[in-house]
Amino acid sequence: MSNRLQQYFPMIRTKEEILSEITGSRELSGQFYSWSQQQREEFLDFCSGARGVRILYDSFSKEILNPESTPERLEDLLSLLLKKQVRILCALPNDSTRIADESTLVVTDIVVELEDGSIANVEVQKIGYKFPGERCACYSSDMLLRQYKRVRSAKKKSFSYEDIQNVYTIVLFEKSPKAFRLFPDTCIHCFAQRSDSGLELELLQKYIFISLDIFKENRYNKTIESRLEAWLTFFSEDSPERIVELIGAYPEFKFMYEDIYRICRNMEGVMGIFSEELRILDKNTVQLMIDEMQDELNVLNKTADVLKAERDTLSAECDTLSAERDTLSAERDTLSAECDTLSAECDTLSAECDTLSAERDVLDMELSRIRLLNRLLAQEGRTDDMVRAAMDEDYCKELYRELEI
Repeated sequence: MSNRLQQYFPMIRTKEEILSEITGSRELSGQFYSWSQQQREEFLDFCSGARGVRILYDSFSKEILNPESTPERLEDLLSLLLKKQVRILCALPNDSTRIADESTLVVTDIVVELEDGSIANVEVQKIGYKFPGERCACYSSDMLLRQYKRVRSAKKKSFSYEDIQNVYTIVLFEKSPKAFRLFPDTCIHCFAQRSDSGLELELLQKYIFISLDIFKENRYNKTIESRLEAWLTFFSEDSPERIVELIGAYPEFKFMYEDIYRICRNMEGVMGIFSEELRILDKNTVQLMIDEMQDELNVLNKTADVLKAERDTLSAECDTLSAERDTLSAERDTLSAECDTLSAECDTLSAECDTLSAERDVLDMELSRIRLLNRLLAQEGRTDDMVRAAMDEDYCKELYRELEI
């Protein structure tokens, strides 16, 4: 495979030539063997043409898209992305605060002013940010404010908001964030603010997100059909076959590869570039792990909050049930005391009933005697002895029975 690329780029050296130069220098040899076996093989592969170079290495992408030395390249790419012909007026300084804050994530960050006064910010990210939309909105706003201050200072009293032009934020992801993986058939996403009523206002901030990994997956074994696809292939492919196909269809890309292979002939320089890429990759990986661990921690914290809320709810319910239990226990004791009182009252009433029953029996007997006496008194031929006998209770009972019969 290396011979195939060497046919197009004669400046490519063999692995043996590269190793000979490295081992001939103590400094280069020490740096080379500080890398892992896999990293050493990767370095030798792209320097010797066994694999294509990684265009998105910071030094390579800045060399290719340098707006000062080769502005026509970036102009071509921006024209395709913005769907209008553009010309770069000048390069603008980066935001030093942003670089210091997130240099582990942003690899290439090029800011240019276009001929119509609009601003374009081209970023390359190895591993996509968390919250890519929110972050890009913040930095787009910062660029818009910087443009406002610069234009107002230049225009002075003649300044008008009409002088403020669009700000374009263009991000190329080597590894897309999770949100972009939900759209596996789309590699370019364009955003602009629009009204839901149909009212049209120029709100100036535009965004283009490009998922190079998704593009590479979708274009596997497919021919390059446009200049924009050629650029995305240039950024994403390191297969010698695809590189040959690219420069066959669009020969101008051959000159870009030649620029990079010339850099690769400077062994000290290219080893420094590779070491820096490894450092950036390590920081990106660490940052990604931190972000993922933070996500897990956030989930655990939310789960803990839910469990704590449930525990507090259960504790409150337990307290309520305990209070209800105490209330029921007190009511039970009250009812038990009332039952004892009622039982005692029942016993008293029962005794009174027995007394009343006995009294009723006595009264019944007296009533029977009175009735008997009345009957005797009503009979003719009664005698006083008979009346006195009627006063005897036992006799009275016997006589009463006889009379009843």
